[in-house]
Amino acid sequence: MGDMGAALRAVVGVAEPKAKVEAYRALLADVIARNDVEHAKQFVDHMLCEDVPLVVARQVLQQMAGELRGLQPEQHKAVAHYALTHIQPRVVSFEEQVAVIREGLALLYEGEEEWAKAAQMLAGIDLDGGSRGQDVAYRLSKCIKIALLYLEDDDAVNAETYIKKASFDIGQHSDQALALQYKVCYARILDSKRKFLEAALKYYDLSQLDQRELGGKQVDEGELEAVLNAAVTCTILAAAGPQRSRMLATLYKDERCSQLKIYPILQKVYLERILRSPEVQAFAEELKPHQKALLADGSTVLDRAVIEHNLLSASKLYTNISFEELGALLGIAAHTAEKVAARMISEDRMKGTIDQVEAVIHFDNDIDDLQQWDHQIASLCHALNDILDGVVKKGAMPVPV
Repeated sequence: MGDMGAALRAVVGVAEPKAKVEAYRALLADVIARNDVEHAKQFVDHMLCEDVPLVVARQVLQQMAGELRGLQPEQHKAVAHYALTHIQPRVVSFEEQVAVIREGLALLYEGEEEWAKAAQMLAGIDLDGGSRGQDVAYRLSKCIKIALLYLEDDDAVNAETYIKKASFDIGQHSDQALALQYKVCYARILDSKRKFLEAALKYYDLSQLDQRELGGKQVDEGELEAVLNAAVTCTILAAAGPQRSRMLATLYKDERCSQLKIYPILQKVYLERILRSPEVQAFAEELKPHQKALLADGSTVLDRAVIEHNLLSASKLYTNISFEELGALLGIAAHTAEKVAARMISEDRMKGTIDQVEAVIHFDNDIDDLQQWDHQIASLCHALNDILDGVVKKGAMPVPV
C-alpha cells in the first residue's frame, strides 16, 4: 500500500460505524502481513487522533494489540513501545488495549529470557484500579507471574513486593493452581533472601502435595523431587541449631530423601559427622548463585554453614578443645573459630563456655560420661566404616565373604 495516509483519510469518510471498523481492520491486516513498522506507527497515530470516534478506536486498537504478535520480534517491540508511548496521555481511555500490548511484550521478553524487562512490562499494567484490577483472579495471577519473573532475574526484593500484593487476594480465590504457584514463589523468595530454614519448611510442605492435577495441569514426580531436594539443600545451608536439627531429622526419616543425589551429605549432616572438603565441593556444584553469595566477612553462605555444622559436630566429640586445634579442625584461623563459637553460644545454638585466658572452649552436651563415650565410639566406627567403604570401592582390598 503506497499512501497509508490517503487510505486512512478515506476510511474517515465512511459514515456507518460497523463499516468503518471493518475498513480499519482490513488496513491493519495488510500492515501486519507486510511487517511494515512505519505504516503501523502511522496507524496508531491515526487511531488516537480526534477524527476517529473513541468507540471505534478502542475496537480497532484492541484488535491491533492482539495482532502485534504476528510481527517479527524486533518490529513487534518497535511498534508496541511506540503505541504505549503515544497512548500514555489517554491511557485512562485505553486501559484494556494497553494491558494486551504489555502482555504481548512481556511474553516476547520472557521468550528471550529478558526476565526483568518482562516483569517491568507486566508491572506497568494498572492492577490497583481500572477494569482489569477489579478481577481478583487476573490481579492475583499477574502479581504471582511478576514475582516469578523477578526471581528468575535474582531480584528477591521486587519479587517480595508483588508476592505481598498477591497475599491480599490469595484467600479470596479458590484456584488451587494459583495457590500452588503462590506457595512455590514464596518459598523461592525465602530461599533467595537466605532465610533457609523457613524456605526448607515451605519446600518440604510442597513436596508432600497429595493432589497430582491442579487447574488442568499435571504435577509430576520430578517436580515434587525438585522441591524436596530444595528442602534438603536449604536445611543444610541453614544456621546450625536445634531448629535445623529437627528439620534434618524429619528429612532423614523421609524415605524419599534416600533416592536424592545429595542424600550422602544429608546423612552426614544429620549424624553430626564432620564434613570434609571434597564432600563440600561436590555439594557446592549443585547450589544456585545466591546460595554461594559472599557475606560481609568475605566467606560464602556455604562456608558459614559448613563451619557452624563442623563446630556443632566437634562439640559432640570433644569435652574441650583449644582455639588453635579447633581452628585447624574447621580449616579457619583460631581467632575466627573463637568468634564463631562465641556467636553460636550467645545465640543459644550451642552449649558451652569460653576460657579466653587458657584459649580453650568447654562444651556442655547435657549427657553423662558413659553416653558421651558411647557417642564417640559410634562416631569412630562410622568413620572407620567410611574409610573401609572407600578402600573397597577403589579395589584396593577384597570384600570379605
